[in-house]
Amino acid sequence: MAIGIIAKKIGMTRVFNEDGSVTPVTVLLAGPCPVVAVRTEEKDGYTAAQLAWEEVADRKLSKAELGHLKSAGVEGGFRRLAEIRDFADVAAGDSVTVGRFEPGTSIKVRGISQGKGFAGTIKRHNFHRGPMSHGSHNKRAPGSIGASAWPSKVIKGQKMPGRMGGKNVTQLGLKVVKVDEEKNLLLVKGSVPGHKNGFVVVVSE
Repeated sequence: MAIGIIAKKIGMTRVFNEDGSVTPVTVLLAGPCPVVAVRTEEKDGYTAAQLAWEEVADRKLSKAELGHLKSAGVEGGFRRLAEIRDFADVAAGDSVTVGRFEPGTSIKVRGISQGKGFAGTIKRHNFHRGPMSHGSHNKRAPGSIGASAWPSKVIKGQKMPGRMGGKNVTQLGLKVVKVDEEKNLLLVKGSVPGHKNGFVVVVSE
């Protein structure tokens, strides 16, 4: 059974261990998250829990969104909703906090990666550059992208220049280093996707 929570990426710092070694950690402000809906195998065909996070004024939500929250007994408006698969040990109206996690728990973190803007193939796809000698016309160009006789067009899916980053990314193999229930903080070993103050979903592996 999985456990999960919605969080905000605060930034990175370091933790000094008893043996003097240093562990780089990402600080996440996580929860408390009210449970808005519960999916069951009998009714929905799968098991999951939908969590809400980041309180906002009611005027910033539609009537349908407010009604969805009210049906679960959740007071006030929330900006973020996320559904976590295989999270079964909760009921609608419950509150999920960082207390469900323990140091050493293996987790995966899902978020939107930092946008890098328009990038060429060398930066975006790790292409090799061409020769830098005098007269070269292929210093940072991508090279051949299709044939002339057949198919006489560029096949879809070619690795081309374009927008880099800004996509859903899941970072696997992370571990919880420290849990601070008073401040609702999770300290995670390593880096997680997204920019500072970005929205992420933490799920146990």
